[in-house]
Amino acid sequence: MKRTLEIPDSIFRRAKSVAAQRGIPLRALVSEALAEKLRADNGSGKPWMAAFGKLRHLRRETAKINRIMEEEFEQIEAEDGL
Repeated sequence: MKRTLEIPDSIFRRAKSVAAQRGIPLRALVSEALAEKLRADNGSGKPWMAAFGKLRHLRRETAKINRIMEEEFEQIEAEDGL
């Protein structure tokens, strides 16, 4: 599918040069660069958020700990008459 993009001259010249050095068409370089950028952004615009998904396996453990802490605080409050 054809699209028209406005690219600053300096970026266009660099991209054309890199594509030539790699022996690929400019459209392939642009498509590759855009795909890489979209993967890196992960759609959120906050790349640091990707790390939080790695802790997903701890959700059950965290819920268990929170439940235990809540029960303990309820006992302390009952003993203190609060």
